[in-house]
Amino acid sequence: MERKFPLAVLVALLATSVFAAGQHPTVAYTFVCKGNVSMRVGTCPEGTWPNSLIQGSDGNFYGTAEYSASGEASSNGGTVFSVTPAGKFTLLHTFVAGTNNNFANGRAPFSLTEGPDGKLYGLTDGGANGGVLYRVNKDGSDFQVIHRFCSATNCTDGVVGTGALKLGTDGKLYGTTMEGGTTGSGTIFRVTPSSGAYHVVFNFESVFDGFPSSLTLAPDGTFYGLIRFAEVAENMFHFTPATGAFQQIALNFPVQGAFTPIATVPLTLGLNGNFYGVYTEYQLGGSGLFEVEPDGSHLQFFPEYNTTLSGGGPAGLLLASDGNFWIPDNGGGSSSGDIITLSPTDGKVLQTFAPFGTAAAVGVSPSGLVQAKDGTLWGTTSDYGKAPSGHFGGGTVYSLNAGLPPR
Repeated sequence: MERKFPLAVLVALLATSVFAAGQHPTVAYTFVCKGNVSMRVGTCPEGTWPNSLIQGSDGNFYGTAEYSASGEASSNGGTVFSVTPAGKFTLLHTFVAGTNNNFANGRAPFSLTEGPDGKLYGLTDGGANGGVLYRVNKDGSDFQVIHRFCSATNCTDGVVGTGALKLGTDGKLYGTTMEGGTTGSGTIFRVTPSSGAYHVVFNFESVFDGFPSSLTLAPDGTFYGLIRFAEVAENMFHFTPATGAFQQIALNFPVQGAFTPIATVPLTLGLNGNFYGVYTEYQLGGSGLFEVEPDGSHLQFFPEYNTTLSGGGPAGLLLASDGNFWIPDNGGGSSSGDIITLSPTDGKVLQTFAPFGTAAAVGVSPSGLVQAKDGTLWGTTSDYGKAPSGHFGGGTVYSLNAGLPPR
């Protein structure tokens, strides 16, 4: 039997398709590497695999690139950079091996946060014993290592930060470590920008309880996060900075263990006061949106927007000014990645945007995605992009005008 659609539904579907097809990203900057083009092995002086992006209070964009070379793990220093809305790129800092070749000042940066003092604060995944916490001015001057993780006996100060630091309502920065602390299962820490003082404010109790994800700030100044096991999560937590109170919140799965929140994608606070995140279907792949109230009740798993992992997965969850969620998925149906818009009411796909590919100027594998003050979307891709002859692309920074209202 032929299936007929109501006219209104058909018009809506056509409008969505035209909307998605009519959007084209503008490449603001391409990271260029030099070396063996066919093998894609070489040095990348300004970085490669850009993995995070924020818009600073001055209107410019700031980000990190994870490596300084392609195909050479021993040279994976990484960089911090800025890009103006007009596309002017500035290399702010390069993480180098140092005299002892141990990257004492960090390597493999993965996040940035602007502090109340206007400086950039970031974390690295490696270097020294367990990564570092650093800060640098927006012009690249005065780079300082604030804390080297695992510098205390038995790593009671934490090992390797998770996600981006969050600015609390008290003017201090908060973050989590995925390991270390008094039990080895991670910590919550605080940084005082005026002095750079670092303090562990909470130790997670036991490795059997899991490890913390990054933090999400609630309107009342408290923090929420996920308790993770490997890359997935089974519980939430709630931390109150003013009192040090901590609560672990059980998530009541409709089918225990079948649908599991992805802990590497931080919780996002919705307009309705509930938290949203992204889940995966255990051992089967696929991803979708979930919603839960702050006390852990009324957990809902919306239909999967992606039924296979296809070599990638969701790299973030952005609540944009249109009231919908935008997900950069670094796998996507073509394995080059796509950006998907989901409804917060039922998790349905509103549009799919897929300009990515090895031959595309924008590159492949979208990762960081932010919305600028003027409503434009800005993001990074982790690899490829157009490069001059004798060179190859190592990722891009791009903008996308999707017609969204200003923030």
